[in-house]
Amino acid sequence: MNRSQEAIVGIDLGGTNVRVGKVRGEELERRHAQRISGHESKEHVLEEVFQATDQVFDEEVVGIGCCVPSIVDVDRGIVYAVENIPSWRRVFLKDEIEKRYDVPAHVNNDANAFALGELHFGQGRGYRNIVGLTLGTGLGAGIIIDGHLYCGSNCGAGEIGSLPYKDHTLEHYCAGQFFKSKTGESGEMIFEQAQQGDPHALQIYHEYGSEVGHAVMTALYAYDPELIVLGGSISKAYAFFESGMRERLKDYDYQHALERLVIENTENENIAILGAVALFLEAGNRDENGNA
Repeated sequence: MNRSQEAIVGIDLGGTNVRVGKVRGEELERRHAQRISGHESKEHVLEEVFQATDQVFDEEVVGIGCCVPSIVDVDRGIVYAVENIPSWRRVFLKDEIEKRYDVPAHVNNDANAFALGELHFGQGRGYRNIVGLTLGTGLGAGIIIDGHLYCGSNCGAGEIGSLPYKDHTLEHYCAGQFFKSKTGESGEMIFEQAQQGDPHALQIYHEYGSEVGHAVMTALYAYDPELIVLGGSISKAYAFFESGMRERLKDYDYQHALERLVIENTENENIAILGAVALFLEAGNRDENGNA
């Protein structure tokens, strides 16, 4: 069977929810989502992940991809210090999944999966060099170089959110904490106000866009991609911060390169599940080419 038509399960594990899907080709055949008890024991949370996966897994499935909000030992499938799950300090997740379902599994972090999902299923189709920026609780970046995911030696490539910036880090200004520190209100509240046309909220988003513009410039200087795709919960407000972002990009030193750069916002609400599936596809492609 053509690998692209095989049934693969994608697991998107967040700090409060797990979303799973069975995918064949580009079709999401089955989907399930449920909350997880992030502050319970390692074993309890793992069982909840399995309970969700059981809802979509069947005998047709040939492999599983899983993305998590953490640093990952990609070769061994070990996840470390998973965000909002305190008990998951060091979990051999690949081994646990393979033991449960008896199919090969591949694990990586959520920003990497997002970029890879866009390459295979979304805005990145037709491009070779991509940066996927996730704007949410944190700031993540997934890097695609010459059509393949680049993780670095320790799954640390793309961690631009940790770079020093102003009096803090870049993540502090480009993720959800920006709104709390700027206004004392949640990003969700500011988003609702902006939707109602509130001038103060719109100005806050313009300022936020300027900070995102700096993150985009950082990615441009580091990786020089053809395409930058924005994702994560805050990307839903792209219409409110795009102008501030593009205004900041006028400071970029290489305007001729900027003219060729494409910046898109993600369009697929299931891109995290599809990105997890893409982790399995990417690993298979590397195995077939002898580049594991």
